[in-house]
Amino acid sequence: MAIPMPTRQLFIDGEWREPILKKRIPIVNPSTEEVIGEIPAATTEDVEVAVNAARRAFSRNKGKDWAKASGALRAKYLRAIAAKVNERKTDLAKLEALDCGKPLDEALWDIDDVAGCFEFYADLAEGLDAKQKAPVSLPMESFKSYVLKQPLGVVGLITPWNYPLLMAVWKVAPALAAGCTAILKPSELASVTCLELADICREVGLPPGVLNVLTGFGSEAGGPLASHPGVDKIAFTGSFATGSKVMTAAAQLVKPVSMELGGKSPLIVFDDVDLDKAAEWALFGCFWTNGQICSATSRLLVHENIASEFIEKLVKWSKNIKISDPMEEGCRLGPVVSQGQYEKILKFISTAKSEGATILHGGSRPEHLEKGFFIVPTIITDVTTSMQIWREEVFGPVLCVKTFSSEDEAIELANDSHYGLGAAVISNDAERCNRVSEAFEAGIVWINCSQPCFTQAPWGGVKRSGFGRELGEWGLDNYLSVKQVTLYTSNDPWGWYKPPL
Repeated sequence: MAIPMPTRQLFIDGEWREPILKKRIPIVNPSTEEVIGEIPAATTEDVEVAVNAARRAFSRNKGKDWAKASGALRAKYLRAIAAKVNERKTDLAKLEALDCGKPLDEALWDIDDVAGCFEFYADLAEGLDAKQKAPVSLPMESFKSYVLKQPLGVVGLITPWNYPLLMAVWKVAPALAAGCTAILKPSELASVTCLELADICREVGLPPGVLNVLTGFGSEAGGPLASHPGVDKIAFTGSFATGSKVMTAAAQLVKPVSMELGGKSPLIVFDDVDLDKAAEWALFGCFWTNGQICSATSRLLVHENIASEFIEKLVKWSKNIKISDPMEEGCRLGPVVSQGQYEKILKFISTAKSEGATILHGGSRPEHLEKGFFIVPTIITDVTTSMQIWREEVFGPVLCVKTFSSEDEAIELANDSHYGLGAAVISNDAERCNRVSEAFEAGIVWINCSQPCFTQAPWGGVKRSGFGRELGEWGLDNYLSVKQVTLYTSNDPWGWYKPPL
């Protein structure tokens, strides 16, 4: 059963606060198209209050309350948050399914990962204490040098709607572990669970101002956050177009940014594979999370020797995917997040058809669902490399298929993209898989699978898919400043200048 949408305000300085301009945004259930609640809409005025709160929290008691506290102390808070996430797992997952249309089984999996992410960065926070003053080897005996790792300061975290809580926590957990204070601005299309995270932080007694949550539109809250002189760094996940705007705003103050942007990831399937296993991975790699994945392997390259049989398998597997309300047992494909996104995806499909591609399966609303932003998983063939559907990110359940004849041709086709987030290869030839993995121009490579993601491994892209890495120890490094400290240890004078008489 669904649970009622909680009514929340902005979370600033450890308290719930009504937006200064009292603006609200309706929450639309993408399965029913009904308004089921509302979230507060922050504006520049609220950003100012939140940044001031984060700055106070960073410097309070000369930093001893948070920024300069031991990693072990910060770890206690992160573990307490993880425990509360686990306690609320079912409710959080249901809220997420209602808010963004994610199948409930996926949402439950995501909430497990949220708790795991806090636990992982709690461990790394503790480990920071032992890594301070790590010695640097120098070529002169009269000097010694060591390194301090210190929090960057106040960070702005701008996150997307496809993994509303999980991708927020990919930023929140390492930022807090590092000793930063943060302002989280989730997407206005799915913010509910991020506000629930704020409630959990309040419940565990996280010091006021350490984490502030501002919901609202990008232009009214995200933009002012990116350009605010009191914010020391911006971490952004979203589209290339919006990422470019965020970078431009941050550049005015030479503010560091890390960017996880869009993708148009390839999946190469060679002719030595089990067709059913490969077909399932191909569909999972594109249709998981209702096709709304930045790393979706939505460009499928199939060896010509198996193309006909493999594509037939894809259609059969696709017809077997349960499309339903996300709360229904066994749902494997829910609605896309909003009417705007729904219309954008259908336009992509229509354009592909007008350019000469074949809509082999799907491409429209399921016949059994009259309401909701549902799209039958779509398979498109007869594509050329110049078509929009092949080159641009759709962010929906749309898979386009092209054939190849040789390994070199497959690699060339795979790398012919402005993007470089993920890439995958399926083959029983281990040496070939290694060659292709090294040749891929991508930040993430999967062999004989697509889309697995682990908190311990780095995540991020190249080219227009962004820069910087999240997750693992690399995620913590995003929020740390490395300071060199060098001391002169000799009792002798330096002796460069002649002493005065």
